[in-house]
Amino acid sequence: MDWNGWSLDRFLVLFVGLAFLLVGIQVTQSHYRQNFHHKAMWIPVIASPLFFISGIGLALTHLTWLYGFFAAFMWIGVGAGLVGFYYHFHGVGVRVGGWAPRNFLVGPPVIMPLVFTAMSALGLAAIYWR
Repeated sequence: MDWNGWSLDRFLVLFVGLAFLLVGIQVTQSHYRQNFHHKAMWIPVIASPLFFISGIGLALTHLTWLYGFFAAFMWIGVGAGLVGFYYHFHGVGVRVGGWAPRNFLVGPPVIMPLVFTAMSALGLAAIYWR
């Protein structure tokens, strides 16, 4: 594969696609461990492979029609991450002791949905930055 001539936006799309593979593995393990007790837990589990495939496909094939899919997926990712942040933050609060510092250590990881949002925002920046 010839990396010469790749633009920064194309490299970022590749990076975001690969990052969603790793994020998808992590979120699937974490939500599986919690037995998917809330239906919203399925959103990042289903979305991450789609984000991965569209990102890798766009970076490697550079097909024009994939830009629309990738951009739409990234907007969905931003929204899903923010909704996930709400659920995770709320999940910490319903534990015994509420939002005590120890509950942030043992409760749902509040930062992980924000990572999902940040990776989606990076994908959007790669698409829209001119």
